[in-house]
Parts: sequence; structure tokens; C-alpha cells
Amino acid sequence: MKTYMANSETVDRKWLVVDAEGKTLGRLASEIAAVLRGKHKPTFTPHVDTGDHVIVVNAEKIGLTGRKLHEKLYYRHTGYAGGIKVQTAGQLLDKHPERVVKLAVQGMLPHTKLGRQMIRKLRVYKGPEHPHEAQRPEALVL
Repeated sequence: MKTYMANSETVDRKWLVVDAEGKTLGRLASEIAAVLRGKHKPTFTPHVDTGDHVIVVNAEKIGLTGRKLHEKLYYRHTGYAGGIKVQTAGQLLDKHPERVVKLAVQGMLPHTKLGRQMIRKLRVYKGPEHPHEAQRPEALVL
């Protein structure tokens, strides 16, 4: 009996929609990361991107537990000396809720070329609308 190894030609990708309303950020992100990676499929191969495309809607209605809204910090750097910028999770959620979800999922994927390829299959939208109806996405219940 031979071990099955998927390759990029044999991968069957689906489009899935996740509603983030009322969900906790970390728990949602770990489920999305597993789907992007392909771990929910029996054909999972660690060195091949076998995951599906994921569309996240209602990112502005995601929840954080405890005091994370005020104490969790997001850092970015402008590239100039002394150019570090800091925002709390609450500030970032008000301004760019898509980034909060994307950064949480990105931290749970491999930090390699393969992980950068996987994160490109994630689309996050602030409200309930998305422009991917032509792909006929299915609802992913978590």
C-alpha cells in the first residue's frame, strides 16, 4: 500500500463563508487556519497547500474575551528610525476590523513561503456583504 501525496494539480478547492458575528477571535482564527491549511481533508499533505478559500463576513462583530480590547497591543513599523506605531485591539477593531481577523489567522499559519501562499486564500469583510457570489461559496459552520 502506498502513501497518498497530494500535489498542486490534484487539489480540489472549495469556497467557504464564515460569519464572525458573536464568535471569539482566537477560536474562530484557529478553525479558519485549519481550513486554509487543508487539515480538514483526508488528502492533507504538510508540504502542499491543500486548503480551501475562506470568506469571513461581519468581522466588525467579532468578540474578544477579558480585557483584551484595552490591553492587547498591535505593533507596526513605518521603516524609519523610531517609527514604531502601537494600537490597542479596540482601536484597531474600530478602524480596521479586517486586520484583526487576518493577523490572528496569519499567526496560526506556517511562517514560510507556504504560509504566505495560504493566507492569500483568506478574504475578510467588515459587513455582511462580499463580492464572491460567482464562486458559489458554501456556509462553513464552526
